[in-house]
Amino acid sequence: MELNKFVVIDLETTGHSPENEDKIIEIGMVTIEDNTIVDKRNTLLNPDKDIPPFITSLTNITNEDVKDAPAFSDKADKVIDLFQDGYLIAHNVPFDLGFLNAELKNSGRMILKNPVIDTVELSRILFPKAPSYKLSQLAEYLDIHHDEPHRALSDAYVTAEIFLLLKQKLFNLPYETLANLAKLEKMLKSDLHDLLQQAMEQAELEVRDEEFITYQGLAFKLTEDSPREEVQMKTSFGEYLDQIYEENGALENNLKSYEKRTGQREMSETIYDAFQMKKHALIEAETGTGKSLAYLLPALYESVQQKKRIIISTYTTQLQTQLLEEEIPLVKNLVDFPIEAMVLKGRNHYLSLERFAHELNSKERDNYDIILTKAILLVWLTETVTGDIDEIQLPSSGYNFFNRISADSERRLDVTSPWFSYSFYTRAKRRAQRADLIITNHALLCTDMFNDYQFLPTYDKLIIDEAHHLETTAAHHYGLKLDNISMHFTLNQIGRYEENRMLNQVIGKYKDSLEHIEFDKWDQLMDDTKYELDELFHYLYHFVQKQRKNDKSLSDVGRIQFRFSKNEIDEKDWDTIIEMVNRIIFYYRDLVHFLSTLDSTLEKATNYNKYDKQEILQMIERLKMQIDQLQLLFLPKPDINHVQWIEIDTKGSNQAVYLYSEPTSVSQLLNDELFVKKDSVVLTSATLTMRNSFQFIIQQLGLTEDRLITKRINSPFSFKDQVQVLVPNDFPDIKYGNMDDYIYATSEAILSLAEVTDGRMLVLFTSYDMLRKSYKLLKEIMTEEKYMLIGQGITSGSRARLKKNFQSFERSILLGTSSFWEGVDIPGKDLSCLVIVRLPFQPPDHPVYEAKALEIKENHKNAFMELSLPNAVIKFKQGFGRLIRSTSDRGIVFICDARIVKARYGKYFTESIPDVPVHYDSTHALLSKAKEWF
Repeated sequence: MELNKFVVIDLETTGHSPENEDKIIEIGMVTIEDNTIVDKRNTLLNPDKDIPPFITSLTNITNEDVKDAPAFSDKADKVIDLFQDGYLIAHNVPFDLGFLNAELKNSGRMILKNPVIDTVELSRILFPKAPSYKLSQLAEYLDIHHDEPHRALSDAYVTAEIFLLLKQKLFNLPYETLANLAKLEKMLKSDLHDLLQQAMEQAELEVRDEEFITYQGLAFKLTEDSPREEVQMKTSFGEYLDQIYEENGALENNLKSYEKRTGQREMSETIYDAFQMKKHALIEAETGTGKSLAYLLPALYESVQQKKRIIISTYTTQLQTQLLEEEIPLVKNLVDFPIEAMVLKGRNHYLSLERFAHELNSKERDNYDIILTKAILLVWLTETVTGDIDEIQLPSSGYNFFNRISADSERRLDVTSPWFSYSFYTRAKRRAQRADLIITNHALLCTDMFNDYQFLPTYDKLIIDEAHHLETTAAHHYGLKLDNISMHFTLNQIGRYEENRMLNQVIGKYKDSLEHIEFDKWDQLMDDTKYELDELFHYLYHFVQKQRKNDKSLSDVGRIQFRFSKNEIDEKDWDTIIEMVNRIIFYYRDLVHFLSTLDSTLEKATNYNKYDKQEILQMIERLKMQIDQLQLLFLPKPDINHVQWIEIDTKGSNQAVYLYSEPTSVSQLLNDELFVKKDSVVLTSATLTMRNSFQFIIQQLGLTEDRLITKRINSPFSFKDQVQVLVPNDFPDIKYGNMDDYIYATSEAILSLAEVTDGRMLVLFTSYDMLRKSYKLLKEIMTEEKYMLIGQGITSGSRARLKKNFQSFERSILLGTSSFWEGVDIPGKDLSCLVIVRLPFQPPDHPVYEAKALEIKENHKNAFMELSLPNAVIKFKQGFGRLIRSTSDRGIVFICDARIVKARYGKYFTESIPDVPVHYDSTHALLSKAKEWF
């Protein structure tokens, strides 16, 4: 096929599938020759059936529009003619070509067999950093103007422009990358053979390797670190802040709409004082303080002044990205000395070039997703300087492949290996050694803390943002989770002797050296281990079912949680469980012994390579880890106060069993491992206090008040003028089992409020079950599709994608649970109304809460006041903070739960948020109030 003619097609149809008698209603075609768009054509077609309303609302094509249009069969020959001697290109080829060929077949024509190029697939490979591969979002990323999304000619034209950029990118890749892509091409959907050959021929004639390093068939981009300038801090801290914060300062000169916030400077000064006095600090900085900048400035000054790095830890990767891409570049413009800041993550985030080079040539486990992943990684290597996989999106099973080639899989990299100097992880650690600020996350911070500080470079001072999550992150890290699905997955990955799995793939190369090893014994061991695992988890499942029948307080829908320990379970049941666990540990140890013997035998083979050795050692490591986990869960040391619990999934198979263990308190651990060992730890968040008191967080984290500074920074926003809180007094009381009535009242109120606010509403739930029921009910009672209804866990997509969908529709209602209570910024007119369905109390029967509550009661204290209420207040403050994100925002917070007014403890919630008007009245009166307000 001559590489000169490419025909791009896009179709609008009555539905998703020609098998369901769906038909084409519009066809758009764009022809490219000599890298130029030379022709574009468009026609409406009569589908001989009604166009569904949702297709009309998507495309604006009505039944009236196609009434006098030709049938497809009238245009079929012209379509075939246009594709003569050309490539067929579409954004998702299977869809367009499937419809086209179905229509051709129905009209008695031969189907098209042209070579195809799928621009979705090719974009995933050649633009690995694109945030989305939907046509409109990809066009936006590539700065291509899209006139009429969901119209055939406009979509085809945009696809043609994207293809020209893709072709240009392909022809600028280094030869090694192209050669590797050519080896993978056969398993891709797109026919790229001739294009790749032409690009390789051109690459051989040009010198384009200066920007890339090529080694062992891989081309990758690696920048050299420039030498650091020695900086002498000549100004005092006060002068430094004056030059930034005060009138005519750097902030005013760098930000167009700069408004001075007194709290921001106050926070910077508090942090600097904590550093100087070698104290810890708890700083609650309310919405609008600008806390990121407020802590970055003193951190930088201290780091440069003392020539010692400072660690900044965040809970979410979203905040990490914001710090690196928005805040740090701003700070670089504000100060007059060079600074170095970087993100450091765990080894499992970084690609190992050596492992990738090895796996690239291995075809034993390749399916389409893995081939696509390899292709994506090949191109990404020509762009990335960090090797951090979070920069790109992989196909779903591509992440399993990445686990095999991450820096975590290379174990200790030999310093004499040629790959050592190319290791992304080693380079990241080296950059971290010389950085002023290292941004990390709570998970790596805790891993480092509980492993003798071997993962992060040494530090004395630390700033923890989103600090209200530190306690739970530390507890999860000191705890564990184990389930039969992951245990079976490990065993299945290793496999029996004859199965094409890890063990078979390794030993297949060394059969001559392994004649005396009895692999039938291995297979028997593997079968026995799986049998014992099934027996244990089957027993645990039915054991929890039995407890549920005896204890009516345990939930009987979804997941059932049951706290277990030797003291809480009947002795006979406990002895049976322990006997079964010991049998599994016994079989696991036999598997480990067999693999160790295999490794020792292979050591004597002349051709035993290090990659295969690593595979066997990894298998051993995984099995040993699961032995340790079983022992910690069922045979724990008596000196550590852990809570253990079982969860079973009543909707899944009777084998869906999950085992958990967590310490009931990490306060002593954090005190011993963090606060005693570090000079200064600054903890900040928008939500650390309850009724202006830090007492709860101080106890949770194990801080001692003799080395502690506490500070509250008030918001610069005028909440009194920006927010109205509305609480209905006529909702059914859930306490009396009126859950369905409550949901109905909530749904009616949501729709009535939506009329007032034109949608633009975020509804926060405390349970997914209630969210799902409300979503279903809202769909039923919405007589017309007036609002775009988006439900977390129902509408597909990540939290960021749901938020983007919410903002892109004029009238939308977003229903969210747990993760939407915080970290979601929807500023301006996109959000005018926040509905809080229930006060966010933790379920009282959650095993961790139960165990903590029991400890509190044993100390003669009130578990509700000491634990349940403070946690609920902090989460409520997070939810409340979603509404007002700038001085110009205005809105309503509608709280369906009257306990905030009626209950004795209600004032703990209202007195923990900014002072705002609270109206307690009938729903009807509140809706009138809302109309007046807007």
